[in-house]
Parts: sequence; C-alpha cells; structure tokens
Amino acid sequence: MKKFALTATFSLCVFVTMPVQAGSGYYLVSIYENEGEKTIDFKSWSSFPEGRATSTVPELGISYMPNKTWYTEIYASWARRGASSLSNNAWTWQNDFLLTHGQYPVDLALHTSLNKDTDSSRGVDFEFGPAMQTEFGRVQANANVFLERTYRVTPASRMQMKYQWQGKYRLRPELEFGLQGFGELGDWDNWSARGRQSHRAGPMISGSFRLGNASDSKQAIKYEASYVMGKLNTRHASVFSMRLQYAF
Repeated sequence: MKKFALTATFSLCVFVTMPVQAGSGYYLVSIYENEGEKTIDFKSWSSFPEGRATSTVPELGISYMPNKTWYTEIYASWARRGASSLSNNAWTWQNDFLLTHGQYPVDLALHTSLNKDTDSSRGVDFEFGPAMQTEFGRVQANANVFLERTYRVTPASRMQMKYQWQGKYRLRPELEFGLQGFGELGDWDNWSARGRQSHRAGPMISGSFRLGNASDSKQAIKYEASYVMGKLNTRHASVFSMRLQYAF
C-alpha cells in the first residue's frame, strides 16, 4: 500500500459528568505514510447520554512525519467544568511507529500516547498498543487494541484494555464512508462483566481535498466525522466526533 492509513490518533478528554477516558474512545483518525508532511489538526466531540447533550470538547494540535516510520503529534484539549468557560485541561504527546510498509497482507504500527491533565491530582496517562490495517479492493479495514494506565495517582490504577475498528469504502478521495466502533473492556487481564463494559458503533464519513495546482503538492484539507451509539462508561449514550486537518 502506498499510503498506510492507520486508526491511531488519540487524545485525553474529560466529561463534565463522567470519569476521565482516553480520546481513543472518540476518534478513529488516519495517519498516512507521507514523509515530510505536517498538519494543523482540529478535533471536537460531543456526548449525548440518553438523548441529552452534556459536553463538547475541542482539541487543537500540530503533527509531523519526519520519515516513513515515525509520526508525532502534540495537541491540547479544552473542557468546560461546571458553569465555567472553556479552559485548557490536558496536553497529549502522541508517537506512532509504522513497522511495515505494504509488504504483508496486514500492515502494523505501534501506537503510543502520553497525556498530562492540568489537574495534577489526575496523574499521567500512558496508552500503547498495535494498530492494524488491511485492504480488499476499495474496502479498507482497521482494527486496534490498546492498553492504558494512569500513573502518579492514589490508589494505584490497573492497566485497562480498549479497542477500536473501522471498515470503509473508498468511493473517491473526496468521499469515503463506512462504519466504526469503540469499546472499553476493563482490566486487561480480567475483563469487566458484560453489563459494565462499554461498546459503541455507528456510521462514519471521511475524505480529502487536494489544494494547489502542482501534482506533487502536499497541501490538502482532510475531514472525518462519525456518530456512534451504545454504552459509554456503562451509560447509554451517543457520541458525535469530527476532525479537520490542514496538511502541508
């Protein structure tokens, strides 16, 4: 595959009325094997527990791919706590490493994400795990499994397991559509009971619009949006997420 689109972009977000949960529960965003590409990245998600909107969390970052193997991004998250205005609540540093480049039927990358909440009592979150992709003609399928643990908190936390997947049909560069899903399973070595797990799925749409007249121009606008339904932190909820990128 000339372009290795992985589902591996993540951020740490905070619900106003729910526990902290990593952004890999909200975003399934592509990384392209495109050496030298930089992006300005805007993301936002809104939750609707049982039909009632409770929070909207915007994020802004910048990414860079210095070579064909390493993707790095730093971004900030904002949240509204109570009746207060939006304020910065977390910083995330993501690094993903592409381990294959199309020579096998399934491509593989290692995702890592380090998140620091501005509230020191929330500790530091570290997330890592494999991101996988394969293609069948115009259909692209992704499956990721991640482990996450919060450090510098009392009492000590345990390693948690989560997953995300996507299947989409690439009609043309400007329009791709399909389904994606997310889930949180509990402790990595002792999953929670089915009723305490979280699983969500729903439709997604994505695409890109090339800018500039030159055929080798790296400038582009990329977009993705999804609406997933199911359970979030054991509560029935729907989540709308969107992402816009300016690549150059």
